[in-house]
Parts: sequence; structure tokens; C-alpha cells
Amino acid sequence: MTKRHISAEEAALEDMARRCLPGGGLGNTPMNVIIREGRGSRVWDVSGNELVDYLLGSGPMLVGHGHPDVLDAVRRQIEKGTTFFASNEHAILLADEIIRAVPCADKVRFTGSGTEATHYAMRAARAYRKRDRILKFEGGFHGMGDYALMSMSPLDPPSLPEAVPDSAGIPRSVSGEVLIAPFNDIEAATAIIERHHDELGGVIVEPLQRNIPPVPGFLQGLRDVTARYRIPLIFDEVVTGFRLAYGGAQEYYGVSPDLCALGKVIGGGFPLAAVAGRVEIMSHFDPAMRETGGFLPQIGTLSGNPVAAAAGLATLEVLRREGAYERLFGIGLTLKNGLQRLIDRSEAPAQMVGEPPLFDVMFTNAEITDFRSTMSNDKQRAARFNNLLLDRGVLKADWKFYLSTVHTQKDLDVTLDAFASALDELMG
Repeated sequence: MTKRHISAEEAALEDMARRCLPGGGLGNTPMNVIIREGRGSRVWDVSGNELVDYLLGSGPMLVGHGHPDVLDAVRRQIEKGTTFFASNEHAILLADEIIRAVPCADKVRFTGSGTEATHYAMRAARAYRKRDRILKFEGGFHGMGDYALMSMSPLDPPSLPEAVPDSAGIPRSVSGEVLIAPFNDIEAATAIIERHHDELGGVIVEPLQRNIPPVPGFLQGLRDVTARYRIPLIFDEVVTGFRLAYGGAQEYYGVSPDLCALGKVIGGGFPLAAVAGRVEIMSHFDPAMRETGGFLPQIGTLSGNPVAAAAGLATLEVLRREGAYERLFGIGLTLKNGLQRLIDRSEAPAQMVGEPPLFDVMFTNAEITDFRSTMSNDKQRAARFNNLLLDRGVLKADWKFYLSTVHTQKDLDVTLDAFASALDELMG
């Protein structure tokens, strides 16, 4: 198997990055690779190495890099203008399509990033509920906001529902505004919600937490207890929206929240995200609420950008085509099962965790149901394994394989060979 080589050009860029960028990178991934271009299911680095891409820009490129229909839509809009700040046709049409697709969506408000979307979803819930505290789940990732970075990846998890910050610079007071519950434990989560129901402005959850699927009844149990106390339930579907199904995790798991955050896929590879939800909550974004004191201003220079919205509309049109999700799930399941067979054959202490369009390998034999069980994952071994795959022509996210509708059997064959070789070296 040919190993990836590093050219003098890429080495020089790496040196420049170390001089110019904190940590020598963009802060997104520790992978030592500089990408030049992408087409379909492949990317090429500056050194000219061709890589099977399961990073997919951290998920937005669900229909692959440079899909001709998406590029055509983008070119047509660029010729007319790249941003206006005022409303534009593509953003309105995209909002309408989101409402048609997503069960909880009565209204849509666009933002520029998933972090903004979750931030405004929590703020809208607090405005509606007139309560300050938010309950989130330990290990849940909701972007880079202060509330989101509470107990996202605590090194020494405290007793629940206590929250701890994952970043320097977060005011200590924020810890008192966030309650933490264990994912997939509906009894514990219900008990915390019941105990603090009169303080809670909302409950936010990833319906698929990172790669951990919800156990049967967990999401419905959350829906039931939050509905009982009229606490807005927020699904963070920045990752799962339009990926697990056209209607997202809400359709896939059959549970509808009050609000959701969307991102990644809806921008077709451009910066775009959204909050969507019930009209009585979303009305707080309407300036008509000023007189009541319930107005929630939300201004963003590029929110609803016409180029991004055009790319999103074209991407969703591709996903509506017959067989798109069947292919996505089919190829994802084939790869996930194939990788698990290689693990079983090697007797490595590892397992595949996730759903067919989105999964990863964890180097542990422990049952994975929540954040604390993921702490048994050998992170050093996982990081080395990712680098071994990169050396063999396979690029993936730190903790995810993202599948696309354009990955092929040839891609899977390359990946399985690389996986087997990397596993042999790792365990040898």
C-alpha cells in the first residue's frame, strides 16, 4: 500500500501555518493535512495525494464535493450578487422547504453558523418560557457558545446536575445557569427536570449525541416530561438535519421537539444555519413583540446569504431524488458492518458506534450509551489510528465517519483495505 507523501510545498505551508495560526491550524482538526481541492467523494492535498473523504467538511458535503447542480446554482447567484443583507428569494424558498420537511418547523430564522443557531434556540426558549436555566446532556456538543461549552467534554465529571466549563474565558456565573443530565437515562433526566421544572427555560439535546444513538423510549420520554411542564424541547439537528432522513432525526426517530437548530447540509457547503420551531416561540424574533418586552433581536450580516441559500436549495433538491437516502444508508451500513468484521477478526478492543450515515470506531469493549461510557475509549489509540488511515489515503473526522450519497464501492474497498492495514499496525 502506497503511503502518503508530503511535498516541499506542503511542508512550507505547514511552517507558515505554525508561524501564523495558533497551534498551527484552524482549530477544527488536529490532522496534519492541507487540502487543495475536492470532487465527489475524494479530496486532494497540496502534495497531490488523493484521499477518500469521510470528513466532508465536517458534514456539509452530503451530496459530495462540487456537485454539478449545486455549482450551477451557486454560479447563477454569484453573477447576480453575493450578499445583500436584505431578504432574498433563495432564503425565502429555502425557509419554505425547511418548513415542508421538518416536523417542528412553523417558522425559520437563518443564522451564519450552527453555534449561532443553538445559541438563538436557547435564547428563544428562555424568552418564551421566561426562565433562565437550560438543561443539556453531558457530552452533548452544541457549538462554541458559553452555555454550549458546559460539560461538553469534562476531564473530571462532577456529580450531576452540576456543570463545569470546557473552555477558559467563560464567566463562572454561567455554571449556575446550566443543568447537566446523563444522555440515555430517562429516569435520571426526568428526575432533574421535575426537581427544577420551574427554573428551566428549555432542554437541549442532540437526538444522536455525537455518535451515540438514543435508546428506545429516551427521546419520547424527554418529549413527555418537557410537554408536561411546558418546557421547550430543543433538538440540536445541526448534524442530523437532512442526514438521518429528509425530515432529520425528528422523522427518523419519530419524536418532534418544539425548536430545532439546523446547519451543515442546509448550506450546501457555505456558511448557513437556522433555528426552526413552533410559531408561538419563533414569534419572539418578530419586532412586533417589542411592545410586550418579549422581542428577541437577531441580526447577522450574512444570515440567509443568497449564495449559501441557493447552494442549500440545490442540495435539498438532490436529496429529494428517488433512492438518495436508500443509497446513503445502504453504503453506510455496508461500510460500518465491513469495518466491524475487521475489528472482530483482529480481536481488537474496539467497536463501531453510530448510525449508517454517521459513525465511528471506539477503542473500548464497554457498552457505549452516554458520555461517561465514552471515557473508556482509548483516545491516544484512536488518534494514532486516524493518522494511520490518513497515511493510507483515508481522511475522516476526529470522531466520525461522515458518509455521502456519492461514496462508491471502490471507495469502500479502499477504506476497508486501509482499515485492515492500519489495524494490523496499531495492534502489532
